Amino acid sequence: MSPERALITGASSGIGYHLAHEFAHHGLPLVLVAPVEAELKQVAQQLQTEHEVEVHIIARNLEREAAAQEIYDELLRKAIDIHILVNNAGHGFRGRSWEIPIHDDVSMVRLNIEAPLRLTKLFIKPMLQRERGRILNTASVAGFEPGPLLNVYHATKAFVLSWSEALSVELKGTGVTVTALCPGPTDTDFFPKAGMIDTRIFQKGSVAAPQDVAHAGYHGLMKEQLFVVPGGMNKALVAARRILSEGAQARLNMKFYEEVSVEDSQRRERGDLEKAAAEKR
Repeated sequence: MSPERALITGASSGIGYHLAHEFAHHGLPLVLVAPVEAELKQVAQQLQTEHEVEVHIIARNLEREAAAQEIYDELLRKAIDIHILVNNAGHGFRGRSWEIPIHDDVSMVRLNIEAPLRLTKLFIKPMLQRERGRILNTASVAGFEPGPLLNVYHATKAFVLSWSEALSVELKGTGVTVTALCPGPTDTDFFPKAGMIDTRIFQKGSVAAPQDVAHAGYHGLMKEQLFVVPGGMNKALVAARRILSEGAQARLNMKFYEEVSVEDSQRRERGDLEKAAAEKR
């Protein structure tokens, strides 16, 4: 049997980049998707050099309605089968609801919900025909609870969680599995892009290295786990929803997302934890 080929979105940085390394380390050929072709070429060259795997790249902005169909059609023309779909691309914006421009909210809905929905609709049918396939959706512990100052992001991840769980039930006995990867705060570009470097959760919280999240996600997918929640603190946060009211959860998260002063922070910068994890390996 030929090795499973994985398509990974958001593969040029963060969790997606390290998921690509995890799959390549285990000898799986890859299709990498992200908006910037130059960044994808650099990642592909690195993976081919380090792991000697076949890597195809497709530069697309997944917020475009036609992007998913274009990706599917390009792979169909090249007779490249996808056995593992990794819906990883996503982003968030911090602020009070009336302060965030509507196009930023819609952008989150398009990238975090619509893009994985469209890609899954396309790639799941060949998986079902082959009676073989895996889907990994990058959700978040944010999907388990409300998040003032990040409310649309939390809502998009709640969709991903609910959708993944329901889809997994529909797929029972088909040979196709679904896994929802639910990391907590992770040292990726999410924080600077969301304007959250100076927030309490990044400066004082338990922030994971993306390598560790990717490692957990890969192995959870291969073990056919439905939910993967890396880290003891994140597991505790998820469990706390059984004890705390939704209002208490919301207030706790709002505290996490508030800014802290320079004097009251560790002065973490994006990449500190990622670099430290790389040096240990």
